[in-house]
Amino acid sequence: MIFFPAIVAAIVVLILVCIARIAKGPTVPDRMVGADAASALTVSVLVVLGALYRQSIFVDVAIVYGLLSFVSTLFFARYLEAKEAKK
Repeated sequence: MIFFPAIVAAIVVLILVCIARIAKGPTVPDRMVGADAASALTVSVLVVLGALYRQSIFVDVAIVYGLLSFVSTLFFARYLEAKEAKK
């Protein structure tokens, strides 16, 4: 039980690293990978918080957020592929 806040803090630090990758770039795919990693880490934070507070709503929100993140990553990848094909 005492390790859960430390786990959440460590994951939040990793999310901040991902945000730094999103800000610095240098290319659009690098930024997209940073955003996707931050989304995956956010899902893990929600799951850990659900275990900490013993509330299943956190896990439900994590599942929906993970699905939306996956779909948005696919959409953005197709957009970038179409943009490259036009060049």
